[in-house]
Formats: sequence, C-alpha cells, structure tokens
Amino acid sequence: MGVQKTQVVIVGGGPNGIALANYMGLYGIDTVVLESSEEILPFPRAVGMDDEAMRVLQGVGLADIAIKDMIRNVPLRYYNARGVCFAEVKPSTAQYGWPMRNIFMQQLTEVTLRDGLKRFGCVDLRLGQTMNSIVQDADKVTLNVSDHEGVEYALEADYVIGADGARSEIRKQMDIGYTGMTHPAKWVVVDAANDKLEAPYTALHADPERPFVCIYLPYQYRRWEFMLHPGEDEEKMCEESTIRGLIRNHIGDAVDELDIVRIRAYTHNSRVASTFVKGRVLLCGDAAHITPPWAGQGLNSGLRDVVNIGWKVAAVVKGLADPAILQTYDTERRGHATDLIALADNMGAVLGMTNPILAGIRDWIFKATDSVDSLREHLVEFKFKPKAHITKGIVYHEGEEVYPDSMVGQLFIQPDVEDAEGRRRKFDEVLGDWFSIVGFKTNPAEHMSEENKAFWDKLQTRYVQVNRSRSGKSHDQRLQASGAVSVEDVDNLLADWFGKARDKIVIVRPDRFVAAITSASRLNEALDALRSKLS
Repeated sequence: MGVQKTQVVIVGGGPNGIALANYMGLYGIDTVVLESSEEILPFPRAVGMDDEAMRVLQGVGLADIAIKDMIRNVPLRYYNARGVCFAEVKPSTAQYGWPMRNIFMQQLTEVTLRDGLKRFGCVDLRLGQTMNSIVQDADKVTLNVSDHEGVEYALEADYVIGADGARSEIRKQMDIGYTGMTHPAKWVVVDAANDKLEAPYTALHADPERPFVCIYLPYQYRRWEFMLHPGEDEEKMCEESTIRGLIRNHIGDAVDELDIVRIRAYTHNSRVASTFVKGRVLLCGDAAHITPPWAGQGLNSGLRDVVNIGWKVAAVVKGLADPAILQTYDTERRGHATDLIALADNMGAVLGMTNPILAGIRDWIFKATDSVDSLREHLVEFKFKPKAHITKGIVYHEGEEVYPDSMVGQLFIQPDVEDAEGRRRKFDEVLGDWFSIVGFKTNPAEHMSEENKAFWDKLQTRYVQVNRSRSGKSHDQRLQASGAVSVEDVDNLLADWFGKARDKIVIVRPDRFVAAITSASRLNEALDALRSKLS
C-alpha cells in the first residue's frame, strides 16, 4: 500500500479529538483522525459544559448548533444528610458570551461535532481504525495503523495529537509518566430515560449513609450516581433491581416509570502526565490529565487543551511560527488543569464524607457560610472555580513582575457589539480566527511599524477599533477606521474592561487569551516581544 502522508494525525475520535479536528479544518490543515470505534456510544457520558468550553465550540462555528440540545443556566445544589440544601451555585453572568452552566448529553454533541467535519475536505475521519505503534524522528512521526478490516498500513505526519483517553496508548508508547492517585471509593453511574421528576437542577447529596448525585438532563433523561461502600459487591450493586431500589428510596414509586438505559461502576482518578509535549507528539484531554467528576471540568479541561493546541499546531504546520511554540502548550495548560483536579478532589471529599460527626461539622460550616454575603456570592457565582492565568508562554507582561490580578494572560471578555451595518454580534465573530489587535477609540493599525504590520498581516491578524455606542453622526453613519474593523460597544462592557486595564490597546490570541495590554506609543514594543516568542 505504501506510506500514506498527512500533516496532522489525531488519535482518538471522542469530543476532544473531533473538536480539534474541526480546528484543523478551520485552519486548512490536512488531518487524519483515527478512531477505533465504529459508532458513537448511544448514551450520556459527560453532562456539563461551561462557558469557556462553549466558546471553544463557537470558535469553529458549532456552539449555536450544539446549544440547541442543552439546558442553560442549570443550578447546582448541595444537600446535607437531612435533605436540606446548604449551598447553591446559580451563576447568572455571561462574561465570555455564554451561560456558565449548561447541561448536555455527550452523544448528541458528538454528532454535532462530527457533522461539523463535513465542511472540511482536508479532514479525514477514519472509524474502526486502530493505531498499533508510533515512532518519531526529527522530521516526522510514523504510525502503524490497522484499518476496519485488519489490514495494516503506515501513516506519516508532521505532528500527532493523542486524544485517546485516560488509557492512552500514545502516552504509553511514548513512555510518558501519568502520576497521581486512584480514589478508593467506587461509584455506580445510572442513566435513566422517561424521567418525570420535578427537580430541574444538579443535586449533590452529601448523605453520610450513602452519598449520591442526581442530575437533570435534556429530553427526559436523568443521571443517578451512588457511592459504593467498602466491601459491597460491585456486580450486585450494578444489577437493575438493586439500582431501582436505591432510586426508590428517593422518589418512591415514580421509579417504576423509568427506563434504565445504562448502569456502570466507575473508579475515579486524579492524574497528570509528566509532559504534555514530547517532540512532535502532544497529549490532549484525559490522555494528559484526568479529573474526578465533582467539579464537572473533565471535558471542559480537554476543550481548553484543544483551543490552545489548535492555533499553535496550525501556525507551525503553515510555517507561520517556530515549532518551539508547541512547548508552551504544557507551560500554559498544566497549572490550570492541575488546579481543577485539586478543586474536584476537594469537592469530592466534601460530598463523600461517611462519618456522621464530620458530616455534621461540614453542614454547620456551610450554614455559617450562607450567612455571610461575600461567601454566598462566591458560591452562587461559581467564583471558587480557578481561572486560567497564563504567566509564562506566548504573553507579554510589561515590566519584570507578573501580578496575580494582571489582566494579561487571562481570557478576554466576549460582550456583544454592533458592526458597521448595525448588526448585534458576539465579539469573537469580529475578532476572526487568528490574532487580533483591538483598540478602544483608537485604530491600532495606524500605530504599527512597517515591520510589525508585515509580520502580523502574514498571521492574518484582525485589527479592530471599538467605539462607544452611538458615537457616529447617526445610526447609519457610524465611525469608521481605515484598515480596521469598526464596532460599537453597545452594552458599555468593553469600556469598563479597558478602564480596568488602564490602557487603550489589547492584543488577543486566537484562543481569546490576552497576550498583551499596551498603549499606542508602546504598541510596537509589545508586538516585537510577542513576535520574538512566535518566530
């Protein structure tokens, strides 16, 4: 058959791998996706998607489609042993353009992601195909692959991304460590259809007799999760009669109307790979880091990996950036992924207490917390979730010291704006697919040196001038900016952001992180610094 060649191979056709394939398609990169399964598993797995992950889907034009199958703004409630709600997470803000808590069913979103690939002739999804081995040298990566009929062939690529899950064969064959812990308690996860229970929220029941979780899903589905005690027979606990008995304890005879779709016992792990990048091979999602489910951040963390990897690999393959930038994927993602694992571990410890005395102390602490306004707000607005903050990598911090509250290295906000035709649009649609340089009441393109203009033009950088709402002569005669896109700040949110930044120009990366904040007079200094990191 000979050796087949492509630019990028993605091993693993789950949501992370297919989302990344959509980004490769967006950037015009020849890509092969290898997925051993012939079909999408027909039941829910991941069930929570946050605002940052929705923004990743927006980047490849699929968020508006995917959210049609989601329930937005679903509250998260914590209940004590007496069944009393002692804490609630109910965020109402949409700082990044999407609701912060969206409940979905993974199999439906996977269909949307795979349908998205049909737009791109450069992406080849190969189902029923398995990677057998992988080797790399200085110039390429070579994989031995078995197709759906068991016929082996060689596949060469410039770069390979392992999105093949916690048991990643890519990670094992590349001899990359995967350290952490396996949690002692197993949980039985149950998906049920034909649900009529009037409980439109995610409920974590911290009942010391048997902690359990009850999650409201779309289309009359509901998930139940029950903690197994030491010594319990896993096989017996996974029998449908046992499961119905456990659910009956909470909803009575309504359990008889449920259709049990799936029962499976899970062991929870908290692990991180020793490196996310080894030569021309990168790890993504669970292959790089795995988190227990309690913070709902497993898939969300993977999608953050996707958007970090996507533009960097594309820029390198296209010859627009030095291959060394791929190492910044590890530098930029490791800390936040690890922080989210720690959050999930702590939440799991709070939920899984089986000692009645300790559980009582916990409930008392949360009751006291509820009486303090600032702490209540901290819970309600989900502010306890660590934010990603890039301090080292493809960012430019003016001065030597990086302050914890620096807006550089954080996600840029996504308010609505009005374009030159008066259409209300999400700001990312204006920023484009690559870098963008945004000036508040100033045209950044007018302050760039010829050398910088040539470099950033080659990167297909979008130049944007943000004007105050209704600052032109009329609704139809808006302010224009030569060589830049001009928009109006209809909700005054960008004005607030730039006011806090205390500068007029922001450089935004393709993954929507703030690469630098500067002024017109210092713009070229910031661009020079970022250019040196890219080339």
